[in-house]
Amino acid sequence: MKEIINSMEVPERLKRQLEFALEIDKEKNIFRQTHLSGHGRNENDAEHAWHMAIMAYLLREYANEEVDISRVMIMCLIHDIVEIDAGDTYAYDTAGLATQKEREDAAKERIFSLLPEEQKQELIALFDEFEACETAESCFAHAMDNLQPLLLNNSNGGGDWKEHGVTAQQVYGRQSKTRQGSEVLYQVTDAIIQENIRKGNLPEK
Repeated sequence: MKEIINSMEVPERLKRQLEFALEIDKEKNIFRQTHLSGHGRNENDAEHAWHMAIMAYLLREYANEEVDISRVMIMCLIHDIVEIDAGDTYAYDTAGLATQKEREDAAKERIFSLLPEEQKQELIALFDEFEACETAESCFAHAMDNLQPLLLNNSNGGGDWKEHGVTAQQVYGRQSKTRQGSEVLYQVTDAIIQENIRKGNLPEK
């Protein structure tokens, strides 16, 4: 790719944008603990991000506040790009979570630096906004980040929770951010968790 671009009179800005576009293809090789519905294989980060973005668009009417849906969707699409370098950190991996920010900050700088400076700063700002979870948009994006794997896990009879010994208390702890983004969708997650407790898929503690 670089050889082809270098052989053409391509502006430097476009070269950097295309290099970034090719680099983020690597996100398709980062596999998560969550399995696809129907007891399929592990999903990858790119599939997770795509699924979140579509869900955000479809479910935007349930956000606690009116949101700029384009910002929400971009947050959904870029939030795991850093895992190209940092790797996937399982939501209930205490040891991994302790070093997650350090690993992801380094990855954020390297990967987004491939872009022209103003686009680098734009995407870093959106990534940081998502991580802070303080704006209406970032809270709704987090609701998607939590709801999407919950739906998949529920469709698979709680298989991933069982495999990792996850408790209902842990799932509720993670879903607190769902409530910040959407009270309506939190009620859905609560019903799903309670049903899985009843079925024996999730021990309460």
